[in-house]
Amino acid sequence: MLIPPPRKANQLLLDWYTAAGRDLPWRRTRDPWKIMVSEIMLQQTRVAAVIPYYQRFLERYPEPKDLAQAPEQEFLAIWSGLGYYSRARNLQRAAIQITEAGGFPETYEEIRTLPGVGDYTAAAIASICFSLPYAVLDGNVMRVISRMTLEKGDISNSSVRVRLKEHAQRLLDPKRPADFNQAIMELGATVCLPRSPQCLLCPWREMCQARAAGVQGELPIKLKKRDPVKLAMELFLVEKNGSILLRQRGTTESKLAGFWELPVARDMPAAERGECLGSFKHSITHHDYTIEVYRASAAKAPKGFRWFQMEELENVPVATMTRKALALV
Repeated sequence: MLIPPPRKANQLLLDWYTAAGRDLPWRRTRDPWKIMVSEIMLQQTRVAAVIPYYQRFLERYPEPKDLAQAPEQEFLAIWSGLGYYSRARNLQRAAIQITEAGGFPETYEEIRTLPGVGDYTAAAIASICFSLPYAVLDGNVMRVISRMTLEKGDISNSSVRVRLKEHAQRLLDPKRPADFNQAIMELGATVCLPRSPQCLLCPWREMCQARAAGVQGELPIKLKKRDPVKLAMELFLVEKNGSILLRQRGTTESKLAGFWELPVARDMPAAERGECLGSFKHSITHHDYTIEVYRASAAKAPKGFRWFQMEELENVPVATMTRKALALV
């Protein structure tokens, strides 16, 4: 597992990135708060989905102090639909820590102590905002380095990840760490794709060992994920005078705490079921749901429920499953 000469690899990659890199809103700034928001939002979420949330979030919370003092229901409403809501809560905790410290931390070690910030996010912020020579290692980078070095170990193995991180660190251009990190992530996101890698467009095609061996489509190696559990669910749409009935999850619940959602049948055992409005699919971690939505009627709202006008839903956190259900109406 050899790596190419770093200087040659750097120049090829950076030249390619200058010509082919996408114009993304977070690439127009070196503000650590704005970079942190983008990196947290991009965790397990596609770029196209993040962009509008990123712009709305920073319009409302342009500085850490703005989020630090925001009510939870308010910032969760802005985040609603993006998923993985612990990210938003961690981001507020980080904003509080930054505000109390009097400014954003400027070393990798200090950045790493912020809530919700792991090795990858700390390296991204440190390199992009403070030009510190820390290589990032996300899924895209692991794929690129695995193919470049013909890594045949399982990338879910910690020792393999350490090896890939060492390769990335050796390749990193210490004079341009921000550009290098963003370039290698861009290469993985747009060219060195999981399926059907676009090798002819790759600046590293002549030095890629997986391509030379004809196995680029087989790497990286990762143990097969377990099959998802398939479940069925029924949601009730109860309406009255133009309002709909929603239930709020308890603040101690492990998932979606404090979010509002349509009731399921067990929430309203006395409700009368009406017509089926349709169905849709929804996935949460290792669970695939088939969800049917029914009109229903009830004499009164159970405890913990509240009537909402549709326009009010923009100002409260609403579960993504409920948003999908309401789209059927």
